[in-house]
Amino acid sequence: MSENADKDQRTEAPTPKRRRDAAARGDVLQSRELGTALVVLVGAGWIALAGPMMMSALQDMVGQALSFGAGDVRNFDPGAAVLRLIGIVALPLLGLFALTLAAAVGAPAMLGSLGLRGGALAFKGGKLNPLSGMKRIFGLQGLIELVKSIAKVALLGSVGLWLLLSQSRATIGLGNADIRTALGGIGNTFVVAVLIMATALVLIAAIDVPAQIYQRLQRLKMTKQEAKDEHKQTEGSPELRAAIRRRQHEVARNSARSAIADATLVLTNPTHFAVALRYRPGVDAAPAVVARGRGVTAEAIRELAAEHEVPMLSYPQLTRALYYTSRVGQAIREDLYMAVATVLAFVFNLDAALAAGGRQPAVEVPQGLRFDTSGRPEA
Repeated sequence: MSENADKDQRTEAPTPKRRRDAAARGDVLQSRELGTALVVLVGAGWIALAGPMMMSALQDMVGQALSFGAGDVRNFDPGAAVLRLIGIVALPLLGLFALTLAAAVGAPAMLGSLGLRGGALAFKGGKLNPLSGMKRIFGLQGLIELVKSIAKVALLGSVGLWLLLSQSRATIGLGNADIRTALGGIGNTFVVAVLIMATALVLIAAIDVPAQIYQRLQRLKMTKQEAKDEHKQTEGSPELRAAIRRRQHEVARNSARSAIADATLVLTNPTHFAVALRYRPGVDAAPAVVARGRGVTAEAIRELAAEHEVPMLSYPQLTRALYYTSRVGQAIREDLYMAVATVLAFVFNLDAALAAGGRQPAVEVPQGLRFDTSGRPEA
């Protein structure tokens, strides 16, 4: 009762982590019907295309096996004879083996389940429990497999019966034909039968694969509590994240405190990035970056700038250009001189500009130095 209630509560879609964990345990998307269909379809194609070559090779092998001369008797070497005869049919058989092996590997590859997983090979004591085995046999999964098997037998049986009835007259008429014509007719009938059977198996697989996807999705669904617990395990609890952020904030403030006190201005993104610049006329040859950061570090830089009354201006494009092209303690790039000089001129005359009601000037960042928030060059 409790297990059924638990299943009813599984309303949340499985997370990527749950899917990965299930795959590591060996619970992957599988369809035996797809594997069978691919192998039979490849085999049928091989029979249709390489069948005549195989029959010719068998004919040569039988002819050579039954033909021998005096030299063969004098230099009798059964090992060499067997190898020679096997070599005649080896190439077509190796082709069939390679194709069926590729089809067998291709089925799980198509479903994204190809690969060796240690969890699937691990010992599972629960599989030795007779009650668990009975539950699998007589449970819902066992019932589904039974219905699938009955449907498959009914479909293939109907196709086989239809083939027999449709080809009965032609098969009976072969009795009046010569042996070569009769064998050719039987071969053609066999090829058609195998191709039709393979097509029927493909139809079964086309129904089975979506059913397997749905069943696995139902198995992996989570309750709301499981989703919350996994989120906490993955991301950490809100309290832990807040504590980590506070610690990062303190470290960032301590490391940037002296640099901000010596800064001339701080450029912001306005929230994600912050770059502190220093320029002392007659002392510094060019403006230099004394602090830079994003996220928590940028927040600490802005707070320290407010405490030390360092002017802060919002220039998102210029801030990102400085952040991604400059290092702390180094002068800015020459191609950013004009933009930074424009801002510095405004800062040096900030009181007069504010008294006159002036606005901060617009600046032009060179095309090759324009970045988005991820550091990718803007088009």
